[in-house]
Amino acid sequence: MRSLQAALPAFAAGAASVLAFAPFGLYPVGFLCLGVLAWLLDRASHHRAAFIYGLLWGLGAFLAGVSWIYVALNRYGGMPMPLAGVAVLLFCAYLALFPALAGALFVRLRSGGPVWRAALFAGLWCGSEWLRGVLFTGFPWLASGYSQTPPSPLAGYLPVVGVYGVGGVLAFVSALTAFVPWASRPGMVRALAVVAGVVALGAGGSRVAWTAAEGPPLSVALVQTNIEQSLKWSPEYFTEVLQTNARLVRDSRADFVVLPETTLPTLVERLPVGYLDLLGRYVGERGAALVLGVFTRDADGQIFNSAISVGNGPPQYYAKRHLVPFGEYSPPLFGWFYRLAAIPMSDQTRGAQDQRPMALLGQRIALNICYEDLFGAELLSSLPAASLMLNISNLAWYGDSLAQPQHLQIARVRALETGRPMLRSTNTGMTAVVQPDGSIEAVLPGFEQGVLEAQVRGFTGMTPYARWGNGPVLLLAAVLVSLGGLRRRRDRRLSACA
Repeated sequence: MRSLQAALPAFAAGAASVLAFAPFGLYPVGFLCLGVLAWLLDRASHHRAAFIYGLLWGLGAFLAGVSWIYVALNRYGGMPMPLAGVAVLLFCAYLALFPALAGALFVRLRSGGPVWRAALFAGLWCGSEWLRGVLFTGFPWLASGYSQTPPSPLAGYLPVVGVYGVGGVLAFVSALTAFVPWASRPGMVRALAVVAGVVALGAGGSRVAWTAAEGPPLSVALVQTNIEQSLKWSPEYFTEVLQTNARLVRDSRADFVVLPETTLPTLVERLPVGYLDLLGRYVGERGAALVLGVFTRDADGQIFNSAISVGNGPPQYYAKRHLVPFGEYSPPLFGWFYRLAAIPMSDQTRGAQDQRPMALLGQRIALNICYEDLFGAELLSSLPAASLMLNISNLAWYGDSLAQPQHLQIARVRALETGRPMLRSTNTGMTAVVQPDGSIEAVLPGFEQGVLEAQVRGFTGMTPYARWGNGPVLLLAAVLVSLGGLRRRRDRRLSACA
């Protein structure tokens, strides 16, 4: 009965946790909601009840936070409404397994005082979020650390331990606050002092500049084409798509112009003769360069989601390395999915892992395409060479939803982790310039056509996270969980002897 009474608070806390993320930005809610989960787990009498609490918390969080996937499946993918709803529910249930696993293990291993239990919870939470971000190619969207962008005091940890590390810090602070022994004044003071120290250290870290600007500013024009997804792939609308892109490039006056992901919705070889040359002339006549998204095909017939450059300098190329399952390729045994959904260009090939940044206009620009910027550790291979980061995206698949502001918040975290500006050119939003401190210098309104013009400088240097990646954080998480297991075993031996 007690488990049933706790079910609703667990689900409600998970759903409310979405308020900590963009566009709401109520980052303290992240502490509160994760604290509720930790409090419920600490009072769970059995690991099976804890599994249910974690599962319900996760279901609330993911149903509220990523249900925009339904729009892609139903409105644009053509999947019937009931099947799309079931698909989203099953996907969210899968994602909820990770907090459920963390909860069950916490109850199995918990021992000791509030600090020890909070550290165990933090290690398990960090490990479960990392696992969600890598298993079956990973889906790290809504990792709790993303909610702690500035002005959160924990943002200062992002350049040091990355998003999973900040998720662990958030879990530790939330759990320790939930575990405060209010009946014991000394214990209460110690626990609250630790919480205050962790928060203060993060706030102080926000003042540290790990990287530095170098060289003169570069004028950039980030184009937001705002082409309706339902029309983008229509043969009757193709000429207008080409004309819109050409006009926006022609009218720009910046040294570096960017068009979004798959802005030309076809294979580059199928473009009208001379079209790319025309775009190249528009920018090349003033010594500028253009990067645009288009599909390419190699000699073996493999298709790539690519970015190419024209104009100033030799042509350069980048192919997306981390593809979206079910959207850009079919996992084994899931061919039936494509018989229910109509998704164009859904048989793509991964690009090579060792692609170098594009050398353009005195900068070395590290490309990532749409979903790739969720995987912070995978972007580190371009450092320290890259001076700028560039993401081109098309989130029109998800309509006017939480996906756009959430994705911009992810870009803010990548800028903090790498110590580099992150430029974003998107089809429908949010096109923006993000500085290395995670601040948004400029952003275009969503679902409006426009060009964002700004001056940006390249950055050099390495943050601790850029240097070491997730390794130290995962090692610490493993140590904390191992210590929890050892303490639990010791306590059982002592109980048996008593």
